[in-house]
Amino acid sequence: MGLDRGRPGELRDLTVTQTCADVGRYTRGLHSQPQSTLQPISRLRWWIGGLLFLSTVINYLDRQTLSVLAPYLKIEFSWTNSDFALIVIAFRIAYAIMQTLGGRVLDSLGTRLGLTLSVLWYSTAAMLTSIASGLHSFAAFRFLLGTGEAANWPGAAKTVSEWFPRSERGWAVALYDSGSAIGGAAAPLLVIWLYNAFGTWRPAFLIIGLLGFAWVIAWRALYHPPATHPRVSKEERAFIARDKQEEQAQETRALGEQQRPASWMSLLRLRQTWGIILGKSLTDPIWFFITDWFAIYLVAKGFNLQGALVGFWIPFLAADFGNFFGGGLSSWLIGRGWSVLAARKFVVLICGVGMAGLIPAAFTSNFALIVTLFAVSTFCYAAWSTMALALPADLYPSGSVATVSGMSGTGAGLGTILSTFLIGRVSDRYSFEPVLIAASLVPLVATALVFLLVRERRR
Repeated sequence: MGLDRGRPGELRDLTVTQTCADVGRYTRGLHSQPQSTLQPISRLRWWIGGLLFLSTVINYLDRQTLSVLAPYLKIEFSWTNSDFALIVIAFRIAYAIMQTLGGRVLDSLGTRLGLTLSVLWYSTAAMLTSIASGLHSFAAFRFLLGTGEAANWPGAAKTVSEWFPRSERGWAVALYDSGSAIGGAAAPLLVIWLYNAFGTWRPAFLIIGLLGFAWVIAWRALYHPPATHPRVSKEERAFIARDKQEEQAQETRALGEQQRPASWMSLLRLRQTWGIILGKSLTDPIWFFITDWFAIYLVAKGFNLQGALVGFWIPFLAADFGNFFGGGLSSWLIGRGWSVLAARKFVVLICGVGMAGLIPAAFTSNFALIVTLFAVSTFCYAAWSTMALALPADLYPSGSVATVSGMSGTGAGLGTILSTFLIGRVSDRYSFEPVLIAASLVPLVATALVFLLVRERRR
């Protein structure tokens, strides 16, 4: 499964006890599951994947409401770009801290309860933003929003590791991660419509925040672990269990006779952990630059926001295609005999190079060309990100997947905090041109680090 055996001391805390427990849980689910009177749901894992997709859509609608309204709010409250950056940073600080803590909590509480609490928290915070009255209150509510939203990706990664075999994980990750692109594409249309309908920005936060409560009802009704789910068919449970047993058997051989559960420090002693963390730390700021600043950037280039809506959603739609391109291509390569890690890294390579294309956008005022170049960048970022999100499930036992995913999210959050601060300062003092040049070059460094630090296990 990709854990490096070259340094046994680093693996001492990664446990076979956890591995055997996972195998036993799935096996007991096969042979001792009580008979249910409920009709099995065909391909239930994909319905659960669909719920993860919807949670990501709602997650992004909540966070993008502010970004879409930013040009109006800047005028109403007389904010500079640096002021807006402080509000975004408040969200990022909470998001960065809670990615790691949230991942650990999810590994402890379990996916069902963990994601329930997360969505209830951030939906409430989104609705409270409707009563904000200035810079400090916006920053406070965005901090609360980031605290809740941080658990979405570790929780989704953990759910995928529980419900999907390795050959399907690329597609499953692409499905839920594509929700960020769909949410980003839908946000300007929905938010501007609500703004025009009510003549003020406050109802947009209130109404969009309500969506999370509907999602929680569906999640609580549908989600249970595969070994105990009352509506999973015997065939699907057996299919999931077979792959889990094969995966955990490989992990057992790789880990040796360990006894203690994985700790943060034991995971951080692994170089592939740092490859995942650094990779996301350097690439996620590119995506968040586009999601947080694209509306402001278009206005700075002289375009009217409502007139620019015709192209505003295109980079987000391109990201949606990128998610499925990355997941589909890696799964296709695995199906043709490539190792899981080689397939993931091939996508990382071609898309890392593809992200280095925003430089021309800094020196043109052609709207169609700007939108096209941003779309290419988001397409490649989404495919790259899909691989980064799949790697924790590929490389670690299921009990550590959310923890590693959360740590990489914290690294990405810290990188985004720094980049957001610099974007505000640089764009106020100079322009957006240096920002776009940096956004083209940094992904190349991230790609190189993944290749250097994430390696096949030595046998």
